Amino acid sequence: MSAERATSRRAFALGLVGLFASACQRPPRARGEVAFWFSYGGNNRKVLLDLVERFHREQSAVRVVPTFQGDYFEGLVKLRTGLFVGAVPTITHVVGEVVPYLARAGVLEDLDGVGDDVIADLEPALSQRGTFDGGEREPLVALPFNRSTPIAFFNGAIFRELGLAAPTTWLELREVARRGRRDGAATRWGFECPIDWWFWTALVGQAGGVLVRDGRITLGGEAGVRAVELWQSMVHDDRTMRPPPGRDFNAWEAANGDFLAGRAAMIWTSTAFVKYLEDNASFPVGAAPLPGDVARAVPTGGTFFVMPRGLPDEERRAGLVFLRWMMQPRQASEWARRTGYMPVSRAGRADLETSGFFDAHPNFRVAMDQLSVAARWPWSEELFRVQREAVQPRLEAAVAQRRDARVVLDEALRVAEGP
Repeated sequence: MSAERATSRRAFALGLVGLFASACQRPPRARGEVAFWFSYGGNNRKVLLDLVERFHREQSAVRVVPTFQGDYFEGLVKLRTGLFVGAVPTITHVVGEVVPYLARAGVLEDLDGVGDDVIADLEPALSQRGTFDGGEREPLVALPFNRSTPIAFFNGAIFRELGLAAPTTWLELREVARRGRRDGAATRWGFECPIDWWFWTALVGQAGGVLVRDGRITLGGEAGVRAVELWQSMVHDDRTMRPPPGRDFNAWEAANGDFLAGRAAMIWTSTAFVKYLEDNASFPVGAAPLPGDVARAVPTGGTFFVMPRGLPDEERRAGLVFLRWMMQPRQASEWARRTGYMPVSRAGRADLETSGFFDAHPNFRVAMDQLSVAARWPWSEELFRVQREAVQPRLEAAVAQRRDARVVLDEALRVAEGP
């Protein structure tokens, strides 16, 4: 990064801190009121609101006011705007990739006040300090909430009919997708996956690469190229993978829809959809870890709870009461059981084990087992910008138009490194 760019980013971070002080000018909230911004629809919203209502039944000192703010990225835009104009929530949740940026900007509250017992009980690979390289050296500013990994779902009826098993290597993935493909009046794709940074990152790790090496952004080097080329080969040569059907969350919805309609034998999506797919499929749904190439690897995903810095003491304490309650094993296991996200409490995970839930619902266990190969994100304030500005906008064109993968990633790398 150039000295000018580094200076500019430091100035921006300092500007956030200065402008955030204006939060004190907003009208005070009622005593014990916690403003909670969230980004969920459908069943996940219902489960979240049910938990909030139970929190209210169990105590009366703190009142949580939840407000929907759109999808993750819409919610983040509103948070950044709120930081500038002094209209921030007590608590919100943000995608993991943006946590280092906000932390380095100095706009997040230290959350150690939730209690040593709560922090010690966090599932290590899902906590801030287990999600990021170097995260254990950083102040605790983020608590895990809805955490997930990429996962494979397959149509059990199709796999049984064709005698297929979940692939464990890239070669097996291509063969399973070939056999799962059906031509004719009702085309069925053998494989479908959103052309998304998250899944590309999984492929990079499986090919033996990392996004940042020795503090320098590499985008995986040759492994990043091979990740794009795998998709290109399956779309254009094998013709077994559906071409990119949409962008951002539209692509995820398209993949889920095709799977439920029987138009895709296997998809990659998020752990978060396990209950949704099981509840809405007319066929047995199977789940499996992602395959590997030179290694098995997946990133973790989802969001963390964060609290803006500089809140009045009483509001900050009320927010910590709610966060502490949400981190408890009972809530962690219920959230996982009713959604498909992973329990962030080790005791909550143990509850799902001893109660027989995982035995009765083996698809829910897959993501937990897959944590053994979870790759850490770099603790880099550039991570979110690299995702949204450098890599994500180029992936779809690279696959759909079959642009040279090395040229595309060289372009992305130049954007990632800056002038």
